[in-house]
Amino acid sequence: MEALANSRLPFSSPFHRLLRLPPPPPRVRVAASPNPRYHARVLTSSSVRFDRVLTSDSVGDGFFEAIEELERTVRDPSDVLGGMVGRLSPREFQLVLVYFSQEGRDSYCALEVFDWLRKENRVDGETMELMVSISCAWIERLIGGDHAVGDVVGLLNEMECVGVEPGFSMVEKVVSLYWEREKKEEAVGFVRDVMRRGGVGGYVIAEEGEDRRGGPVGYLAWKMMVDGNHMGAVKLVVEFKECGLNPEVYSYLIALTALVKEQKEFSKALRQLKGSIKSGLITELDEENVEYLEKYQSDIIRDGVCLSDWAIQEGGSMISGLVHEKLLAIYTCAGCGLEAENQVWQMKLSGKEPDKELRNIVLAICASQKEVGAVRRLLTGMEAMSAGSRKKALSWLLRGYIKGGYYLDASETLLKMLDLGLCPEYLDRVAVLQGLRKSIEESGSMEHYINLCKRLSDLELIGPALVYLYMNRYKLWIMNML
Repeated sequence: MEALANSRLPFSSPFHRLLRLPPPPPRVRVAASPNPRYHARVLTSSSVRFDRVLTSDSVGDGFFEAIEELERTVRDPSDVLGGMVGRLSPREFQLVLVYFSQEGRDSYCALEVFDWLRKENRVDGETMELMVSISCAWIERLIGGDHAVGDVVGLLNEMECVGVEPGFSMVEKVVSLYWEREKKEEAVGFVRDVMRRGGVGGYVIAEEGEDRRGGPVGYLAWKMMVDGNHMGAVKLVVEFKECGLNPEVYSYLIALTALVKEQKEFSKALRQLKGSIKSGLITELDEENVEYLEKYQSDIIRDGVCLSDWAIQEGGSMISGLVHEKLLAIYTCAGCGLEAENQVWQMKLSGKEPDKELRNIVLAICASQKEVGAVRRLLTGMEAMSAGSRKKALSWLLRGYIKGGYYLDASETLLKMLDLGLCPEYLDRVAVLQGLRKSIEESGSMEHYINLCKRLSDLELIGPALVYLYMNRYKLWIMNML
């Protein structure tokens, strides 16, 4: 870039040879929009071209003379245009740009013409929009062909040299064009080149400590995530970080979001797998497959912790709440009760209140794993909750105990709800009674079952209950109506 800026001519790269097809015929024939005033939006197609043949009524003689002189390449474009300032209208200057931007013309000359217009302070909003549209067409042509990534980067840099300043929006466009054409390796190569250079075409990678919302790595990771390649997005961010091309903080959040999506899909697949095993559709997994699933789960959590550490180190307290929220979702989907509970408190410390529904799910997970301390901490302050929120929290606690097979704890929770004047859901009541019946078969004790039946009957939540017991020794049935 320095050599380019210090050269005698404004441009010295071979870009114009990349887009220049066989030379046009000697006779100059150009075309124009039928509208009296040209507008850049007519140039949004992949190949910028005129619509109709120009006549002497639509442009002056100076336009044709300028085209002829510029195509001869005998004089410098700035000398040609400088001598025709009074003979060319603003619209005709725009048409000169359009003419040389067409396939088969010297697109390098279009850049020189725009550079002269900029230096002469003749670039208004419409002309800038026109040049951006032309540049987009060139980029599409390069990406659609077999040109190297370096050619695209070179074009973006030359655009910046003449004052177009493509910026980050053009970087996004390049990535999108590669992605739409299934050139995903080239998209990764382009982003890697931009990161190594520290920017491209006037866009500069943000320095540490700045508000780094958005960047090439994060945008590419987002494209991967949207396509369903969640772990590919995570791997991309991790590889850029580990090779020293520090991605923007936003990319870590994108990678964490991809991990949340992957964890949800993985947990869903595991539930379906266990259901198939339970129903006998498939056989039990062997030790090798079990180890593989466990390793995959541990890899997701490991990547989540690693990305979170990087995000907080580089992003600070401004994003710590979002980071802990992503980790909370991962641990919750993975069924890691204590780790999820820790993220609940980390979120509160960072000033971000956890979602109540998600907190209740964490409570249920901890209950299913008999984490007494975690359950007690999560229930702190329940007295200050509204009746509806209190019922939801205790219902989730009840269901957690049921899932873990802790029916006595579930029974105590149900009685606590009744003491507080909260009516448990019908299915919850049935599940607890069925669980207590199983415990009678195992322990032989009916006390908890009978006490719960009496309490429910007193509140008219169940009908009359018949309790019976068969004594093998005496071949005797004992029955009692509650």
